[in-house]
Amino acid sequence: MTVITSRRRAAKADAQGPKPKGGFRYRKAVAIFVVPFAVLFVAFYLVPILYAVYQSLLKIQRQGTFGAPTQVFGGLSQYVLVFQDSVFWSSILRVLAFGIVQVPVMLALALLFALLLDSPLLRGKRFFRLAFFAPYAVPGVIAAIMWGYLYSPSLSPFKFVTGNVDLLGGGTILWAIANVVTWVYVGYNMLIIYSSLLAIPTEIYEAARLDGASQFRIAIAIKIPLVVPAIILTAVFSVIGTLQLLTEPLVFRQFTSSISSTFTPNMLVYSTSSVPNFNLAAAFSVVLAVATFILSIGFLRLTQRKADQ
Repeated sequence: MTVITSRRRAAKADAQGPKPKGGFRYRKAVAIFVVPFAVLFVAFYLVPILYAVYQSLLKIQRQGTFGAPTQVFGGLSQYVLVFQDSVFWSSILRVLAFGIVQVPVMLALALLFALLLDSPLLRGKRFFRLAFFAPYAVPGVIAAIMWGYLYSPSLSPFKFVTGNVDLLGGGTILWAIANVVTWVYVGYNMLIIYSSLLAIPTEIYEAARLDGASQFRIAIAIKIPLVVPAIILTAVFSVIGTLQLLTEPLVFRQFTSSISSTFTPNMLVYSTSSVPNFNLAAAFSVVLAVATFILSIGFLRLTQRKADQ
């Protein structure tokens, strides 16, 4: 009877297959890499978001005219103020107009430069790759200061341009900032698209050349359709960055009076928190974050739907 039982256990073990070796070590190795990221993600991403939501639900209350301020639960009162604030929505519309023009131009240039780097007709690819990417290595504050001097009529070495066109005026300042943002981020987006181009199998190009396709035809019919996912990715990043516009207009305020403290949504949040009114600033931030999320997801869904058609 004992022999039969042992055989049954052996047969059951064989049916289940061999136990994986080193399972604990594998899980331990995964934890070593995941836990530090998870701790930083929770500490510097989730906790600030939850704290901002918590602050947005509070309000300042005073006992009498000159009483000490105290924070009390205000419910959605701060959000009511946000949706009634025309200055906030004007800043949203301003950056949306900025993005509608700047993002397509920037991505078109990034795609063009990526195609040039991937073309066998271009010489000195290492130099041009570095030259296109170099502006991204310049910190945003430094880039804005540099372009601010170039735009200033009294300081610019290109006075024949700045003397005839007021690049820091109210009608042109938004597009002057767009030029700075484009100059900085074209190289970054170019590298993403260029990396996607390098992943395309060379056999596809060889087959197209055997069919008599020119380099221009290969770029239009093969390369661009295959890098559409990379273009969509850069577009989503650009949409998010557009709604978070802060550094460039904040620096440009030192050069022109055309930029107010509420020129962009992030500048409005910054100025509101400086009053200080942290609760209203937190509500502005939460609404801006939700709007950014909805706009990004909506753009992603729209592009994916068109790609599937």
